[in-house]
Amino acid sequence: MAARVLSTSLTAGSQPLVVDGEGVWLELDDGRRVIDGTNTAAPLGHAHPEIVEAVRAAARAPSINEGIRWPGREAAAEALFEHAFAGEDWVGAVRFFISAGEANDVVLSLAQALTGRPALATRDRAYHGGVGLARELTVQPHWHGGLSFGDRTLAPPRLATVHELPAPTGARIHGPENDPEADLAALAAAEPELRDAAAALIDYSQGGIYHQPHYQDRLAELAREAGALWIADETVTGLGRVGSWFQFQAGRSRPDVVTMGKGLAAGGAPAGAAVISRELLERIEAAGWQTYSSYRAHPIEVAAIEAHIRVSARDGLWRRALDFDELIADEMRRLADAHPGVARIDGRGLHWTIEFHGPSWREWEGQDPDPLASRIAARALEAGVMIATSGEQTSIFIAPPLIVGEDELKRILGAVDHGLALADAELERTAG
Repeated sequence: MAARVLSTSLTAGSQPLVVDGEGVWLELDDGRRVIDGTNTAAPLGHAHPEIVEAVRAAARAPSINEGIRWPGREAAAEALFEHAFAGEDWVGAVRFFISAGEANDVVLSLAQALTGRPALATRDRAYHGGVGLARELTVQPHWHGGLSFGDRTLAPPRLATVHELPAPTGARIHGPENDPEADLAALAAAEPELRDAAAALIDYSQGGIYHQPHYQDRLAELAREAGALWIADETVTGLGRVGSWFQFQAGRSRPDVVTMGKGLAAGGAPAGAAVISRELLERIEAAGWQTYSSYRAHPIEVAAIEAHIRVSARDGLWRRALDFDELIADEMRRLADAHPGVARIDGRGLHWTIEFHGPSWREWEGQDPDPLASRIAARALEAGVMIATSGEQTSIFIAPPLIVGEDELKRILGAVDHGLALADAELERTAG
């Protein structure tokens, strides 16, 4: 019997077989070279020579667990604090993990232990990982960790009580207008739900929601008044994706914990991290933090992290998304005007979400084996660009490597334009 690999894809249907990659380009088994238009795990593109060299050198290192000191771990921490957290005097220490999901799970457990509270809070439409408590705070129904049979879904039992805080409803380019006063009023009304929460964990892009500093600052204030930790999940938006090292830096408030993953090691290895504040470090430094792993902070992981941070700092890649922000915003406005099938567009820097008219994300049950978003992604691939859906039936997101050039970016948006014709046709069909 032929070997089989079980996996889950963001995009439904048969997926192309990738055999090689370099820079922003991927090579498929049929010989085509396509642009990688959605890959937050590869901010420096594929096979970046300095990441490759760092991984090769670290492959000669001993395989030692996180409890044994290794100079590469201190070097990676130094690079993070020297560059990514430069000027952030509130930071205390970093702990490395295998993924952002694991980092979120562990720090949420820490929050429960410190506060003695079992409940947790996140914002509406959040995604924080697929393991443990991180999975519990992934409140998008299509990532519940269970099974979807088409005619029914099976979700695993809940591990914790989760409060879903209201998310902002506005959009920067197309859709409902931003209303800061309404955002703050909704958060104020939800304040009682934080009183029994150990932590409030928020991200800045999942579900196509890119909230503004006023939302972060008010949520941070409410969490601290309630005695809950505030954790900023920068898995997607961290390390340059939105034009600064981190999105939380746009606000006045500073978190108790910042979690990272995906692009942290620039694709050189699985990686995650949690940076904790000095105040939190003082609370736990005298104790033994009873969580351990054989492969956290593996020599290959930390070597790739250090190389990534230093390359990004040296070449200014962490600011590169800002250079393209207005260009993409203008193109997104053009797409919204040209395609009536588009319901909402939001984003910043080099991360954007386009939603189409159709079933609400809350109604997702996996019934459609060929959803509109996957068909649009397939049509974009015909035009030479690989993009991904968010796993929902009616949205795609655009997030190329940070090394993308203007010509390549325009090709990505041209392929999206080509794909959106299907959204227009679907709207016409349902209206008819």
